[in-house]
Amino acid sequence: QVQLVESGGGLVQAGGSLGLSCAASGRTFSVAIMAWFRQAPRKEREFVAAISWTGGTTNYADSVKGRFTISRDDAKNTVYLQMNSLKPEDTAVYYCAARRFGTVVYTTSQEYPYWGQGTQVTVSS
Repeated sequence: QVQLVESGGGLVQAGGSLGLSCAASGRTFSVAIMAWFRQAPRKEREFVAAISWTGGTTNYADSVKGRFTISRDDAKNTVYLQMNSLKPEDTAVYYCAARRFGTVVYTTSQEYPYWGQGTQVTVSS
């Protein structure tokens, strides 16, 4: 099993920045891909970004490309999401997810078996 705990959410004005962290524990040696998803009220959970645990290959949703950056710290078993130029439409609960096999091309929530509890990000206009 892999346990994931997110932190770093909060309230920020449009145009501002916010950073999220996701600490992994448990059988982290088996993790191949870690990702961020988000879910706004009355909307489906959507892919934001993913990173391979070895090699650091990344993949981003078009809606965040150029504004968000996903990164990892192997020593801390932690993945980060740096969010810049935030927009009100970025408001959502952000979830960290992990899978044990595959590549960063996996972008649907059904493909990730491990999830964190989520952290709220609110961007005011």
